[in-house]
Amino acid sequence: MRVEPVAWRDGVVRLLDQTRLPDQVVIEEFDDWRDVAQAIREMKVRGAPAIGIAAAYGLVLASRSLPEDIHAFRKAFGEVCQAFAQTRPTAVNLFWAIERLQAVVQSSETVAEARERLLQAAHAILQEDHKADRQMADFGVALLPEGARVLTICNTGALATGGIGTALGIIRVAHEQGKLQRVYACETRPRLQGLRLTAWELLQEGIPFYLIADSVAGSLMAQGQVDAVIVGADRIARNGDTANKIGTYTLAVLAHYHRVPFYVAAPISTIDLQTPSGTQIPVEQRDPTELTHISGLRIAPEGTPALNPAFDITPAELITAIITERGVARPPYEESLSQLCSTAN
Repeated sequence: MRVEPVAWRDGVVRLLDQTRLPDQVVIEEFDDWRDVAQAIREMKVRGAPAIGIAAAYGLVLASRSLPEDIHAFRKAFGEVCQAFAQTRPTAVNLFWAIERLQAVVQSSETVAEARERLLQAAHAILQEDHKADRQMADFGVALLPEGARVLTICNTGALATGGIGTALGIIRVAHEQGKLQRVYACETRPRLQGLRLTAWELLQEGIPFYLIADSVAGSLMAQGQVDAVIVGADRIARNGDTANKIGTYTLAVLAHYHRVPFYVAAPISTIDLQTPSGTQIPVEQRDPTELTHISGLRIAPEGTPALNPAFDITPAELITAIITERGVARPPYEESLSQLCSTAN
């Protein structure tokens, strides 16, 4: 089936509620921007590129209820942008989309013009992401050996983007080209995006894989069963330090020790040249009950305190290469990433 996590249909935002997968495929429709923001916060839509797309369409919704005077419109639009910025503080694609639409409003002379151009900009973000995924996949597949056994974490497929996915997009194209032997999909505690979402996508595509507990990865590498690790990213700092789903740093350390290539796949919009290093990337802290409960059922002793960071930071020195739609960046990343970001589309 065609996976479409975010769409605009007949003046409403349609989101595939990923919290209900894999048991239910539920499409929710929103005509109020506040509900879109809440859906992002609750991870009904997730994955850095998809979050940016959802926020863009949410801002389009908001624009329809703002004042008709352009000056008042700009002020109110800025307040809505601040509300969206607070939903998921680590994913830089969110802020990239917000800034892009803010620029549209600032350069529009009338409210009617702003509303029309905002929708065009949101559509463009979705279309560009779709194109970027395929280009990224082509660059990524070239790095894999024949019969590749690839390990990944979280969900980086079509559910997380506007196209075929980032890391999982590379895996999908490698399978299409007969270059892939199998995938190892980490379950990805505590939200189990690998178990629920990546496994669901791989089954849909008929891609051979094994679901594994997060703690199995090191053992597989020690046995020589992994040829490459490919992960996504929620923010990449100027020096190449990368924020991704919690557990990614552990995989990078294991891959480094076992001399397994460790690749990060992300669109240019995920690269944040304004952030010098990973120490400046804010890490979202989520509700501890995500760790102590599964599907609402408490599994830890009542009253158990828990730390629940959503992301960790992988130092650039542990990353073999960063794959984008404009090419592959290698160390030193401060130079290669800046060069890719300045390259015309």
